[in-house]
Amino acid sequence: MNIDKFYNMIIQLTEKNIRDMTNIRHMKYIASSILIIASLLSDVVIAEQDELLKNGEGFDQFLKSASSMNRLYGVIVSVNGKIYLEEYFNGSNRNKLVNIKSASKSIVSALIGIAVEQGFISDVNEPIKNYFDSMPIDNFSDEKKDITIANLLSMQSGLRPTSNRNYGAWILSKDWIGFALAQPMEASPGTVMRYSTGNTHLLSAILTRATGKNTWEFAREFLGEPLGFTLAPWPTDPQGIYFGGNDMEMTAWQMLRFGELFINSGRFKEEQIVTENWIKQSFQKHAISTRERGRYYGYGWWLKEMAGYDTSYAWGYGGQYIILVPKLDLVIVTTSNSTPHQDRRSHRRELTNLIEDYIIRVVAEVKTGSEVAAYR
Repeated sequence: MNIDKFYNMIIQLTEKNIRDMTNIRHMKYIASSILIIASLLSDVVIAEQDELLKNGEGFDQFLKSASSMNRLYGVIVSVNGKIYLEEYFNGSNRNKLVNIKSASKSIVSALIGIAVEQGFISDVNEPIKNYFDSMPIDNFSDEKKDITIANLLSMQSGLRPTSNRNYGAWILSKDWIGFALAQPMEASPGTVMRYSTGNTHLLSAILTRATGKNTWEFAREFLGEPLGFTLAPWPTDPQGIYFGGNDMEMTAWQMLRFGELFINSGRFKEEQIVTENWIKQSFQKHAISTRERGRYYGYGWWLKEMAGYDTSYAWGYGGQYIILVPKLDLVIVTTSNSTPHQDRRSHRRELTNLIEDYIIRVVAEVKTGSEVAAYR
């Protein structure tokens, strides 16, 4: 509330009992004093939060456990845009590029949002036939042609997934686009979530056709450069389409920049890079996960409650995370070894439990001034 509105509120509330200008000026003085006191109290609260969180204090239990995790590379914790914890493990550092695996899907989603805003794509309800109808694709039925960009973003294309047991055959094929679109329909578009990296790869192909730039060039120009970093190239399919939804390489610091962009309503410094509307759409519960109760999918982002707070997160194989807790202005980034290993699932479970109990809860207790009940 600005000062003039505050003055007017005080005056309106008291004008029945105040008749002369002297008293009104006096009330303005009181209102001004109240604003100054409120500002000072806010500064005190922020200072107290800084004192509790600075140098990683409060995160001791997390660090104690994390230091023994041999697959963990790094963790960064940012609150209100300020880094309170940045630690690296097992020979890693802030400049180390890490394969962020399926966390790439959140990046591709952001690129689609930018392409819509820039006018390269008319609408997320546009059917994919506008981009693939001229291609020689087996079994490209009318139902498949009517799959929308929104269906791909929310993992509701209805196509049999190319992930999991079908993944190897897909990436060994000579035509990833053709292979993905040739899969049989397992559900009507927009009805059931079927997680598939093929969906996001189709988005990469759509970006390439819509913008006239490959996905890496578009990402570098409209995302990396505005955020102040150079985005490294990543693998392509046999036709040269950059892998959509997997194998991007970023540093933990670059991941943090991307996360803070979304926690700050799409703005970095004075530039609106992603629209607020796109972020709202990305964080809506468009689909229900069939893998875990209480987990949902937006546009390239996973959604669930952690430590009693709504979170949106980018998630990559092995423990690559960009976790956003908007109510706390909190961004958590973790990087881990992404190579297949028998203990990858136990690593992921331990990591997410630690994040929930010893980062989110700690920040919540500091910011709210009250104890947050254990989630489990």
